[in-house]
Amino acid sequence: MEVRFPTIRILLNVLLLLVTVAEFSDSQTHNSGFPQVLPNRQQFFQSEPITISCERLNGMTGWRVMKKINGDVRTCASTWETSIGPCKISNAYPSADSGEYWCEHGGIQKSNSVNITVTDLESHVILEIPPQPVTQGENVTLHCRKKDANSNYTVKFYKNGVSTGSSSSGNIMIPTVSKSDEGLYKCSIADAGESPESWLTVGSHPTVPYLEIYMGLCIGLGVLLVVILLILVGVFQRNKHQQTIRSHTKEMSLTPAGAHNSTASFQSPSSAQTVPAVVSRAEQNNETYSLITKPRMPKEDNALESVQETYSIVRKPSNVKELAAASWLQRGASQRITSMDPDNFYCAIQN
Repeated sequence: MEVRFPTIRILLNVLLLLVTVAEFSDSQTHNSGFPQVLPNRQQFFQSEPITISCERLNGMTGWRVMKKINGDVRTCASTWETSIGPCKISNAYPSADSGEYWCEHGGIQKSNSVNITVTDLESHVILEIPPQPVTQGENVTLHCRKKDANSNYTVKFYKNGVSTGSSSSGNIMIPTVSKSDEGLYKCSIADAGESPESWLTVGSHPTVPYLEIYMGLCIGLGVLLVVILLILVGVFQRNKHQQTIRSHTKEMSLTPAGAHNSTASFQSPSSAQTVPAVVSRAEQNNETYSLITKPRMPKEDNALESVQETYSIVRKPSNVKELAAASWLQRGASQRITSMDPDNFYCAIQN
């Protein structure tokens, strides 16, 4: 069906606007992503390999890993041209690799950041703590690791500088973690030293926020209303088009074949005025009449020429004889009507 009215164009524009708003809202949720760190921890010994990846974050490729080291922001890779893709650090170094890391896409989208700490050669203890937020309600295990040691050892754990307990296995578990468990954690091993402090972040349940639910409902309702309006406008246009076709068809069926090519007017030779009574009745009855004109008579017919008579042959309908006579009588003319046959007759007006 052809689109004829600007209303449909406006509705389509509104639909596109709603889709754009939905995409923008979805892109805002992309910012909640975090880079992936391998191994999955915040603290590393010097010379350990580290990989920071943003690939497939929010289902997208082409991410660029950025880092902030001592206030200096630059790409994780050595050059901008090679910065798209995972950032691979083969030999971590404290001054060059300890800092904040995040992902950027097209200079528009930016993920959350993670912190990485690389110890120096004199440090022999690190705390294995997740770099991304842990989900509220989960069980979280922290591991205190000693460099070049595989046997068990007694470890003390601290939160915000306060001891939280000790363990002979090197592990401590935080059951059903909550927001109150957030803080700076570290561990210490006798005769080996302490680990750096790292922040444990506790996130909320992976539920959709109320604002996003409200926006989703509004967008869905708006799209539904636009679709309904488009359907109603289409049905209205179709019905109107069909009514126009039926109206034209009906008019053509009621109009006689020769109605458009005929002229319904009678004129007297003296006044050259149209007879309104006959014309109006002809229009009401859809009847066909011929134009009355003064014929050119042969010169030898002087008798007819002297009285200035006008003749016309009129074909059907059969009652035109009475209509013409009545009209002529109204104009005060004397009449002389001669019937020729059932379908034809001759009329004469004598002034």
